[in-house]
Amino acid sequence: MGNRNRLAHRSRAPRKIVVLAFPQAKLLDVTGPCEVFADANRALGRSAYSVELVSNAAGPIETSSGVQLVAHRGFTGGRGPIDTLLVSGGPGIDRAMQEVALLRWLARCAARTRRLGSICTGAFLLAAAGLLDGRRATTHWAFCDRLAREFPRVRVEPDPIFVRDGNVYTSAGVTAGMDLALALIEEDLGRDVALSVARNLVLFVRRPGGQSQFSTSLELQAADREPLRDLQTWAVEHLADDLSVGALAQRTHMSVRNFSRIFRRETGHTPARFVERLRVEGARRRLEESGAGLEQIARECGFGCADSMRRSFLRVLRVAPSDYRTRFRGAEEQAPAPRSRPQIETED
Repeated sequence: MGNRNRLAHRSRAPRKIVVLAFPQAKLLDVTGPCEVFADANRALGRSAYSVELVSNAAGPIETSSGVQLVAHRGFTGGRGPIDTLLVSGGPGIDRAMQEVALLRWLARCAARTRRLGSICTGAFLLAAAGLLDGRRATTHWAFCDRLAREFPRVRVEPDPIFVRDGNVYTSAGVTAGMDLALALIEEDLGRDVALSVARNLVLFVRRPGGQSQFSTSLELQAADREPLRDLQTWAVEHLADDLSVGALAQRTHMSVRNFSRIFRRETGHTPARFVERLRVEGARRRLEESGAGLEQIARECGFGCADSMRRSFLRVLRVAPSDYRTRFRGAEEQAPAPRSRPQIETED
């Protein structure tokens, strides 16, 4: 009986999560996953995880935003086993990669840690320590080419939000670290706990699509020419209008051939590809924010019919509109809020 009690107590002992930061790390790379693990503890009402922040030395770390974090200890001063080691990213990554002692410590830890992971450009530290050789990995989309170029033994996959190869996990840019933390929680504690955490933090349990789904609207700044910027802004507000190449060229008083050439040079997209992504973005938002049917949303966003919208979603996001809505609302539907006046919940 005593042995069983000791085993039960050991199985409920907190898993030790160590997060490595360095000067000029991105704040959210560090705090995002930490908050996800803390929320899992709150959801369970017990300490399933203990989180420790380590750096070059104990004390303050100035992040890239100027906000300071305080490391519990230096990376060489640890005691006891580590369950999961996560490496943050940020502008300071190049300097961190030059620290031989840090790279050696990472290599030693990898041999005795159950799981190893990186957030954003933290993948460069793992690669520099030789821990991604022969493995599939990802990083922030803007750094995938550099990772592949500098570390040719790494099989870089530019689109996934996170990649698991054995016990090594790498995630894409910044908020993808929270997606990764949720996946680790689901792996450890089950889907119900991960779903509860996702709902509380207003996250997907599994985000649909890949890194290529980043907002098309943000790309409107890509065009340098004023007529094209004005056209792109107008198109966002007129998704149901005629957005054919001919109609767009006419609005800018250009020939179709000249318009197509200049548009692609300025934005990196053909007009047709840009319009498709713009309409998918508009439909995605409507699926998240309204209960309108697929046919209505397809008409409002200029697809014409739900089947055409479905084909575009599969091309751009690799998920069907109905599945996208289900995934987005999945957590909410587990515990629907009352339809009366909204309540503000507080925690003691």
